[in-house]
Amino acid sequence: MKRLKEILADVLEIDEASITDETAPDNVDTWDSMNGLVLVTELETKFNIKFKMEEVTSVKCVGDIKAALRNHGVVFNE
Repeated sequence: MKRLKEILADVLEIDEASITDETAPDNVDTWDSMNGLVLVTELETKFNIKFKMEEVTSVKCVGDIKAALRNHGVVFNE
C-alpha cells in the first residue's frame, strides 16, 4: 500500500496520510480526468501491468484501484 499511496500522493498532489480506500474523484479536487489518465499510466508503469479499459472505467475509489491491482497479482502488505 505504501507504493500505491506514494503514486497517488504524487499524481494528485495530496498528503499520503489522507489516502484511504474511500479516497475518490468525488472527494479529491485534483482527481480530474487528466490526473486520472496520468494515474493509470503511472500505476501501469510502476507495477509493470496493463489495465483493460473496463478496469479503468470501473474504478470509483482507491479501494477499486487496489482490487484491480490485486487482479494483476499485486500483493499489498497492509
